[in-house]
Amino acid sequence: MPFHATLLTLYPEMFPGPLGVSLAGRALERGDWRLETFNIREHGEGRHRLVDDTPAGGSPGMVLRADVLASAIDAAVPEGDARPRLLMSPRGRPLTQGFVRELAAGEGVVVVCGRFEGVDERVIEGRGLLEVSIGDYILSGGEMAALVLLDAAVRLLPGVMGNALSGEAESFEGGLLEHPHYTRPSVWEGREIPAVLRSGDHGAVARWRRAEAERLTRERRPDLLLPRR
Repeated sequence: MPFHATLLTLYPEMFPGPLGVSLAGRALERGDWRLETFNIREHGEGRHRLVDDTPAGGSPGMVLRADVLASAIDAAVPEGDARPRLLMSPRGRPLTQGFVRELAAGEGVVVVCGRFEGVDERVIEGRGLLEVSIGDYILSGGEMAALVLLDAAVRLLPGVMGNALSGEAESFEGGLLEHPHYTRPSVWEGREIPAVLRSGDHGAVARWRRAEAERLTRERRPDLLLPRR
């Protein structure tokens, strides 16, 4: 069975968006993965399909109702579906390359895209939603974050990247940032490609790339070099 992504959103027209082009888009056309969207508003209350209400205890903004979202999830996800249920949220588990690999190795994901101030905490607990964050900043909704998560996962599926080895030396693989890249022309605006990359000595090239990856990581992301707890 191909990797199956189910998205719950108030704006299904945002998908597939960039997932419909390039590597992910071609893979979608080939059937390497599936994408389906469900409109949360179809489960809204009353004639106007209301999906939100004011926060209990008072504060600005609106909150996505637990009963509405739970109804949408129950309609979209069959009973017994083992795929992880994710809620894109700035307070969630950070989306790392290791986590992406875990998701890509599974059957797929169910992704809930929140809006407003957030979603009622009770539906997070009641439907077993795992909150996931793509960074320490706030977006208008979870749709853009969902696009990021799916793009990161889909490119790791078998056959999506033309060369499977392409993903093995990228940033965060092996705990380091990626080494610099160069291509023709050999000299550009007086800047030359490092001589070692033109030497034909594959061992020397590998050592240079490792050293450069370590240097960049020390300079830009020293947190990646800290011992893992």
